[in-house]
Amino acid sequence: MTTGLPLTTRKVLHVGCGRQDPQALHEVFRTQQWTEIRLDIDPSVKPDIVASLTDMSHVASGSVDAIWSSHNIEHLFAHEVPVAFREFWRVLKPGGFVLLRMPDLQAAAEQVARGNIEEPVYISPAGPICPIDMIYGYRPFHAQGNLFMLHRTGFTAKTLEKKLTEAGFANVLVQRSDWDLWARGYR
Repeated sequence: MTTGLPLTTRKVLHVGCGRQDPQALHEVFRTQQWTEIRLDIDPSVKPDIVASLTDMSHVASGSVDAIWSSHNIEHLFAHEVPVAFREFWRVLKPGGFVLLRMPDLQAAAEQVARGNIEEPVYISPAGPICPIDMIYGYRPFHAQGNLFMLHRTGFTAKTLEKKLTEAGFANVLVQRSDWDLWARGYR
């Protein structure tokens, strides 16, 4: 049964996402209800908006319903993380939310404590990932000169929850899943 009412489309800002890949969006956003706006610092990947996570001045305040960031925040320096989270807060509509995914530094540290630094713990689209890669970033990319892949900041569930709460996000939930942290917070 159709109501004749127009379908409401919500905007998700997909940050630091690299080349277009529909599978890079979280499954929540892979519906007709969501319109993807791509933001990346690298103009060669042809995003909708060229900007950094710490300066999204090209994105209007209160203009997006959600932000999806998968494996990007860890590439910032620690002092840049609060700035990025404040930018996320600024561009979100009231009631909007962030959905974040990043390496779990505690999981990597647990592997290192067991003596595993080099053995792969999982296979990513980039290739095998070992605990040292989870801490420093994927080393083959560094060898090719791609410093975008360098990890400068690490998070545990506690530190990530604290940073999001300090930025003003409410109902923050951080969960560990395999080798990643997943976080959601509402504006």
